[in-house]
Amino acid sequence: MLSFEMSAEELLTYQGTNPRPADFDQFWEKSLVELAATEPETEFAEATDFPLPFAKTEHLYFTGTGGYRVHAKVIRPHNAEGPAVLIFHGYGGEQPKWVELLPYAARGFTVAALDVREQVAFRTDSQQANSFSLRNHLVEGLDDGPEGLLYRHVFLDTRRLADIIGALPEVDETRIGTTGWSQGGGLSLVCAALAPGIKSTASVFPFLVDYQRAWELNLEKGPYDEITTWFKKRDPRHLREQEVFTTLGYIDLQHLAPKVQSDVTLYIGLEDQTCPPSTQYAAYNKLGGPKQLRVYPDFGHDDLPGALDEIFQSFSTNL
Repeated sequence: MLSFEMSAEELLTYQGTNPRPADFDQFWEKSLVELAATEPETEFAEATDFPLPFAKTEHLYFTGTGGYRVHAKVIRPHNAEGPAVLIFHGYGGEQPKWVELLPYAARGFTVAALDVREQVAFRTDSQQANSFSLRNHLVEGLDDGPEGLLYRHVFLDTRRLADIIGALPEVDETRIGTTGWSQGGGLSLVCAALAPGIKSTASVFPFLVDYQRAWELNLEKGPYDEITTWFKKRDPRHLREQEVFTTLGYIDLQHLAPKVQSDVTLYIGLEDQTCPPSTQYAAYNKLGGPKQLRVYPDFGHDDLPGALDEIFQSFSTNL
């Protein structure tokens, strides 16, 4: 274990490498004001492809920043108990299949799964007719400054989803949990930072953290290899290196982590060369609320045995 990383003791005190922009807090305050000024134009449409006798299955559409029409799947039990769970998917993937949402719905929880914009899953009219992009989203918009970063919009989409689900009459907005793996693990923490009412978060090996550290490790594996590719194509002599990492700092989860007040459980595989452990600890060590670790010494970016079951049981008990 830890064959390529710092020691276990160093991980517990590591505070990150990627610079924090001087106006980070103001940037996100301004971004949230922009989101609030964007009419959500919320629409729930019956999901006729997956009817259930005990719940409504629906396609949710809403408008996010930049005028993008965002999609999510929602299951709303007829006898809802108040809690809700927001699920975020991995990088380049799509939200879970309907059947994968059933455990929470059967428990009486409202459950919503976001489709991350531009990641080739459920298509909306906001996408270009022939667009097909699986990668490079990390550096998408980098040349346009922090306001142009694709992930700035995605981060704000998580807040809008939390607002919409929290406002449903059957949902208690103080009993919402967030969860996901990899990109979804990162977005589950982002949502908890930007939507302060989130009660509980289960984040599995989160992506979107400490970009400069991931780049310096030079593991040449996706998704952080997109940064190296960007330098090769845009700045081969690294004349803009400081500017690049400072710009990425606006969407670096470790800088949002102090705003997270939810109860967080973070799952880490110490041999993870996709989302290196040190990057994850950079966020964990800065979390503002109650937190606990689940460490898997011999696992990388893999299925972590017992994690899904434990997350379900934890939400069932604590939400």
